[in-house]
Amino acid sequence: MVGILKTWQHANLRGLSTCLAVVVGLLWVAVASATVTARVDRPTVDLNESFTLEVIVDSNTDLEPDLTVLHEDFYVGQVSKLSNTSIFNGDIKRSLTWSVALMPKNTGVQHIPAIEVGNEQSNPVRIVVNEPTNAPPGEADVFVTSEVDVDETFVQAQILYRIRVYRAVATRQPALREPTIGGVESLIELAGDERQYESVLNGRAYNVVERVIALYPQESGEIEISPARFEARVLRDGRITGRKVFQSDSHKVTVLPIPAPPTDMPDAVWLPARDVQLSEEWSRPPDEMEAGEPVTRVVTLTALGQIETQLPTIEAAEVDGLNIYADMPELSRVIEADGIRGVRKDQFAIIGLVGGELELPQLDVPWWDTEAGEWRVATLPARTLTVAGAASPPVIEEPPAAVAPAETVSPVQVPGADPAVALAATTFWQRAAEVLAVLWILTLAAWWWSSRTAPRHTREPREPEDPPVQKQQKELLRVARKAASIEDSAGVRAALLQWARLQWPDDAPRSLGELSNRVAAPLADQLRSLSAASYSPNGGGWDAAALASELRSISLVSRKEDVAASEPLPPLMPPAT
Repeated sequence: MVGILKTWQHANLRGLSTCLAVVVGLLWVAVASATVTARVDRPTVDLNESFTLEVIVDSNTDLEPDLTVLHEDFYVGQVSKLSNTSIFNGDIKRSLTWSVALMPKNTGVQHIPAIEVGNEQSNPVRIVVNEPTNAPPGEADVFVTSEVDVDETFVQAQILYRIRVYRAVATRQPALREPTIGGVESLIELAGDERQYESVLNGRAYNVVERVIALYPQESGEIEISPARFEARVLRDGRITGRKVFQSDSHKVTVLPIPAPPTDMPDAVWLPARDVQLSEEWSRPPDEMEAGEPVTRVVTLTALGQIETQLPTIEAAEVDGLNIYADMPELSRVIEADGIRGVRKDQFAIIGLVGGELELPQLDVPWWDTEAGEWRVATLPARTLTVAGAASPPVIEEPPAAVAPAETVSPVQVPGADPAVALAATTFWQRAAEVLAVLWILTLAAWWWSSRTAPRHTREPREPEDPPVQKQQKELLRVARKAASIEDSAGVRAALLQWARLQWPDDAPRSLGELSNRVAAPLADQLRSLSAASYSPNGGGWDAAALASELRSISLVSRKEDVAASEPLPPLMPPAT
């Protein structure tokens, strides 16, 4: 019996080891087949300025990236991890993203080495590190800078305008006023979300907020950009100052006219960009087509430095033996470090009519390289399609014979039938139709008579219903803005408290001070100022115009600590240096 138990235990251990080996092998295969990519939020930084490195794995894994290779050339800060799951057409895709805060140790061109995750490696990333600014403009505590990436460009070409707000002290009621764009007419687009990072200038830590705007001039001439302004109250030595204004420099950009198209492409569509790519995808291999069966071809055109609506249309080719039908294009955009990349996807359904080899011609898209200042051509090579079999010839139906008028139709004569019998059958159906018509008319007459003699029921008048809560709140906000525009503090207070009773019917705030704790800044700050001014002797001390402007949209907070997080430029309290 003891020998049997030992044999059974050894068998179980061998089975368990085998299962563990299989599981480890499957995990290893999953990691080995994953793709690892790396990217940075900005390609150019200053020394002692932080930036973010993202390491992305397109599958789920328990492994962690090896970040030890970064310590030689960078200071490694906080690391965060984000898991993402998406479902598209029933396909489930999972990915993991590690965000690493880095600060370079040396100036010049630096290369972030490949990051290993399991058996896979990411791509190296190039980054340029400039010398730090030794003399910040404006006040040392707070200042604003702005820059354009080019001083001269062409019509419809992208201009990147960057605004940076540097703060080494805490601020209250911050507001960034974007500049006025004058001169030639231009399209204005935000090139990504607002970014925040840390920077060290002259040994002092600054919190930096950066906003990037893309401009697209629509005619030649000159663009004039006024200074960007940052307004805030500064907290120094435990005391808060009045509202101060900090502004950047102004800029001018010369816009040149559209150059002549290339001689070999006189009809080229004007497309100024920094990079243009053409690619294609097929629903199934083009050398496995069947005659009469459709195949889908998707042609993707991307242009760095252009918005998606400015990309040219991809025309469907005309090929003997093929029917090609174009579908509606799909337009989108991707935000990159060098601006906006427009994406246009054109989808074509292709049907082979005859068997054999058919050739789709080469696809060319000319474009103007704004950096090199010359014409280039993005090309999709010609492709040979192999169509098996031949489509069935179309069936041509004979048109129906003309029908004689009703009065000339005679009874159908059947060979061998008695003509008298046929005539009697025809007469019977005519009489039946006449009887049915008379009955239908009688029914209509009876319905009409009953509707006249039936007693009429009068509807009782309804009491008017109250308008929806959202409509009432919208009207109350309009009344509050109007009262603020004429500096009627009592009218503002009454309208806002009535609005709050609709918003929180079970727990309505009883004062403006209590209401300010439930809305986000900067509206909360304006309400506190109005509440404080109500108890002052002269009733002053509140900004009526600012309050009227902030009442156009109200953001609610659920916790008191959420107020700071909801500000567009949150208060900064940098660590002691």
